[in-house]
Amino acid sequence: MYKSIQFTAVFLTVILIMGCSSKTRSVPVVRTVPHAELSRMQYSIQVGAFSLLGNAVRLMQNMEDLGLDAYYFKDQDDLYKVRFGNYSSYYSARQNAERLRAGGAIQSFFVVMPENYSAARIPRLGKDHVRNEIVRTAHSFIGVPYQWGGTSEQSGFDCSGLSMVVYRQNGLNLPRISRNQFQSGRRAHQNSLQKGDLVFFATSGSGQVSHVGIYIGGGKFIHAPATGRKVSIEYLSNPYYSSRFVGARTYL
Repeated sequence: MYKSIQFTAVFLTVILIMGCSSKTRSVPVVRTVPHAELSRMQYSIQVGAFSLLGNAVRLMQNMEDLGLDAYYFKDQDDLYKVRFGNYSSYYSARQNAERLRAGGAIQSFFVVMPENYSAARIPRLGKDHVRNEIVRTAHSFIGVPYQWGGTSEQSGFDCSGLSMVVYRQNGLNLPRISRNQFQSGRRAHQNSLQKGDLVFFATSGSGQVSHVGIYIGGGKFIHAPATGRKVSIEYLSNPYYSSRFVGARTYL
């Protein structure tokens, strides 16, 4: 069984945008309740430990083929691992993991507990602790290639996948799609952004949200720019993004 640790990651997601994807896929936009707080991550299953990213991607895709919401990440030991599920109890998480192991889909695993996430420490350390952890996690992705897998139409890593995984790593169950992420948060004014807020852009020419980044302070954000490029830091003042800025959201 692995030791519970804060991890650094990359993920798969599906989205219909330019700037995040070279393909499109029809994904329904979920209408969320304005200003509702994000639910917390509960019990997840972690599997695999690979030195090669491709092996983790294949395992992730196998989990996706089984109907599981999976993503891969690079852990603090520099090995790539996969995490999936958000179960309501330790028993249900372990039961599902045992079933998958009996069927040969996975081997060793461990159940990630809710208290492992930084969001669980808000009562003791405050929300700024989570904001700093979000930024720290986002920084760990810098230089990671923007990569597609391939079993579902689009899999691998994109802009909303980055923000979703960063938030889920810290215990906040952010939706997958950038437009749903935009609808899930509370409005944050551009001149009073805080670390960990999400910034949104219309990059597809439709005027609708199609790209997202994670604000890290100092007028900068971290994002996955486009296929073939790596996760990087960008300035909000960059003319391309400033002219396409549609708003920001806070979730804490």
